Amino acid sequence: MSFLNRSSALESNGITYLVIMALCRAPPAVFPRADEIKKITLPEDVYVKKFFQKYPDSKHEDAIKICGFDPPPARVFGQRVLELKETGVSEEEAMAVADMEYRLEKKAKKQAYVQLKKIAKLQGKRPPPNPYPSAIKEIQAEERKHVWDRFHNPEIRKIIQKMKEEKAAEAQYRMGGGGY
Repeated sequence: MSFLNRSSALESNGITYLVIMALCRAPPAVFPRADEIKKITLPEDVYVKKFFQKYPDSKHEDAIKICGFDPPPARVFGQRVLELKETGVSEEEAMAVADMEYRLEKKAKKQAYVQLKKIAKLQGKRPPPNPYPSAIKEIQAEERKHVWDRFHNPEIRKIIQKMKEEKAAEAQYRMGGGGY
């Protein structure tokens, strides 16, 4: 169907020649497609990277608590450096102050837990769980139930035994000349 046929069909439907010509001269906008999605960056990202260079163990802490309400220590460090820079402090001094605050906070948390353990011991109670465990220990604690199930739960033992039998049968089939 040519343009003229379309335009005559549109005119018969009540669309005038002027509207058609306007559409021809200014077609609807076509938005260009981006080749690559741009990465979202925050102002404190530079300082977060520097924090991770100085404290590489903190990467594990940040990764495990990604959906928590408290921001990870690296973000707190970056935001604190930005706050100090806004007040007119140089970058090196701001990083030194934020670093000192981070170390003091971490030390205070450890001392608070030690005090809790001492109090529990004096009262004859069991010490409370560590509120600041390492990320690896948290992951292991979550996986402990599944590891126990793997070796002790009869239903899972049956499934594992069945999988072993299927694997052995498949290996027997391959080696026994049935197929290839």
